[in-house]
Amino acid sequence: MRKDDSGHNVSARPLRPLLEEREEKVLAPEAQRSRLSRGRMRQESECPLRTSYQRDRDRIVHSKAFRRLKHKTQVFLSPTGDHYRTRLTHTLEVSQIARTIGRALALNEDLIEAVALGHDLGHTAFGHGGERVLNEIVPGGFYHNEQSLRVVDVLERNGRGLNLTLEVREGILKHSKGRTNPILPEPEQRAGTLEGQVVRLADIVAYLNHDLDDAIRAEILKARDIPVQVRDHIGSTHSGRIHTLVDDIIYSSLANGLREVTMSAEMIERVDQLRAFLFERVYEVPQVLEEFGRVSKIIEDLYACFLENDALFEQEIGPLSDSPTRERQVCDYIAGMTDRYALDLYKRLFLPRPWMKI
Repeated sequence: MRKDDSGHNVSARPLRPLLEEREEKVLAPEAQRSRLSRGRMRQESECPLRTSYQRDRDRIVHSKAFRRLKHKTQVFLSPTGDHYRTRLTHTLEVSQIARTIGRALALNEDLIEAVALGHDLGHTAFGHGGERVLNEIVPGGFYHNEQSLRVVDVLERNGRGLNLTLEVREGILKHSKGRTNPILPEPEQRAGTLEGQVVRLADIVAYLNHDLDDAIRAEILKARDIPVQVRDHIGSTHSGRIHTLVDDIIYSSLANGLREVTMSAEMIERVDQLRAFLFERVYEVPQVLEEFGRVSKIIEDLYACFLENDALFEQEIGPLSDSPTRERQVCDYIAGMTDRYALDLYKRLFLPRPWMKI
């Protein structure tokens, strides 16, 4: 048994070429083949057992940033109930929905899974509330999709990054949705692979439905509050709505000859109605906005403290340097925090502690 450049044992007949041959037989002509990847930022030997996209998926799952997702807010801040979504459960739901779509369209499920599992690695603590405040105070702004790419390119492995394939990196960067035209982005904002496009729509399907489900669980909404057009055309249950949307994506994409992954015009209209309803009745209701106001102060105070206090910076982040800038280093550190770590650190730095004498 010989070893490759990375020290892996290599059998006489590596498995990876067989997996790549299987892709040629089972994938649609429009699907992305592993052997046709545009490569990585830094060249490295291929794994004898896994395709390039399987390897990317495994690197993401074993990353520290992925593990931290379990303690990051999805919508409701630090929920105490066991059944509310976190950023990790959201990621897993996106992956499941995306793989269902990808399998039906005979696309590369390994590429889909890698993009889906990595798409939110750069999300801040406290959900989109944390993202908004960092975008306001950090020079150049802050966008979680760009931070997700920075995590896999630079921050993981003590600054070496994960060295992912270009297709996975592009899918991560271009998964994000603005508040306007979330489903049909401009061509330059759309992933070049159909697999990346699948993840973008699966993200929409997942968050619309689980945010609605969590809002009902939190008693912010009742099921009867859901607009009648949504209930009649998308579904009246959580599973029914997901089924309807996934079905529409699959058949709409097949109908256009897999030129792109999309929804029907009618379903896009219904999805826009559901999104507008969630913004009005969930994301921007007083009780949610009040909590995000408190979050803003926590992040603003932590950011300012790390910029001004050299000793604290070196203790928590590391040695001061000019590259990257101090602002960028502080942003990276705060963006990587979990909800509970940010709260504990804020308490330690800013709240008085009782005097004890024994």
